[in-house]
Amino acid sequence: ELQAYSWADGSDAIRFLRPWARSGFSEPQWEQLQQILRVYRRSFTRDVREFVKMLRLDYPFEMQVSAGCELCPGNTSESFFHTAFQGKEIMSFQGTHWVPAPDAPSWAGRATKELNQDQGTRQTLQWLLNDTCPQFLRGLLEAGKSELEKQDTVKPEAWLSAGPPPGPGRRLLVCHVSGFHPKPVWVMWMRGEQEQQGTRRGDVLPHADGTWYLRVTLDVAAREAAGLSCRVRHSSLGGQDIVLHWGSLSSTWLIPVAVLGSLLMSGCVGCLVFWCRKRGSYQGIL
Repeated sequence: ELQAYSWADGSDAIRFLRPWARSGFSEPQWEQLQQILRVYRRSFTRDVREFVKMLRLDYPFEMQVSAGCELCPGNTSESFFHTAFQGKEIMSFQGTHWVPAPDAPSWAGRATKELNQDQGTRQTLQWLLNDTCPQFLRGLLEAGKSELEKQDTVKPEAWLSAGPPPGPGRRLLVCHVSGFHPKPVWVMWMRGEQEQQGTRRGDVLPHADGTWYLRVTLDVAAREAAGLSCRVRHSSLGGQDIVLHWGSLSSTWLIPVAVLGSLLMSGCVGCLVFWCRKRGSYQGIL
């Protein structure tokens, strides 16, 4: 996933998130596209309310729209525009017209018939899907090639730590995953091959260099921490998961602690012997 644009609600305009994001389109083309999106945003809510009234639908409800294009071999492309209602597809734009989905509710047929009467909007959709989208996508792929290539070269780093104890007799195990690209990543606390349902995933946060960071935790009884591991899957790893065992972390820390403890103990014994000798010599003088 590589986000290059967002919509700024305050200025009602496209926000360019990458230095190369303006490539592929001229300024007049960007302005034209921006104006079309503004009109669409302002009219969408109004049009939905009209359809709700006409079709006698009940609030609340959820609508989803998925639209775009795919580049194919031979300099060709395929476009798509799907609309769903309550998580189920109800219609799509195919060629030049709206078509109801095969198992859509009966009112979807009435809605598509109404939409197909708006010839101006249908022509705009054809232009956006069949002309503008492929041109935009080709320019985007060329301009962002170096960042897209990071998908195969930037692998994640992972390490474990202990968080603040959640309560008496409990431990918070923390798995950190950093420096990965693209954004999608799977991280899970495991016991053997069994996923731990108490795994809690934080937000995926961006680094300044375009890579990502994720923190995944597990709250367990202290006596049950042994034998747990954190497993990381990412497209850059070529199918070779990163597996970090909590027990190995404890062993790693025990070694320097034991060495430090030995040194402190030796130092204390040496100080005690020295103090006893000094005390004995003073007593001889007195």
